[in-house]
Amino acid sequence: MFTIELTLKHTAMPLSVQKKEQGEAEALYNSLTESLRNGNGQMVEVTCDQQPHKRISVLGSEIAAVQMFEKSGTATASGRPPGFFALSSDQ
Repeated sequence: MFTIELTLKHTAMPLSVQKKEQGEAEALYNSLTESLRNGNGQMVEVTCDQQPHKRISVLGSEIAAVQMFEKSGTATASGRPPGFFALSSDQ
């Protein structure tokens, strides 16, 4: 299962959808990065394979970042999910 995660401008919580096939995930990722690159005001709609009724629609100009990662059954070495940054409670 591949997860595509969107980070929107002025929004702390990312949005994500899952795709079963790597080709579909890469096509969606490329489409979203193209919207990010162009900064156009077109509506972008993404759907989720894991939850078929889940749909996300956003303006392409509001996308701040996109990432794609493969969801595996094991945890990462650090025990944290992949992401752009991690806040540590160790102080």
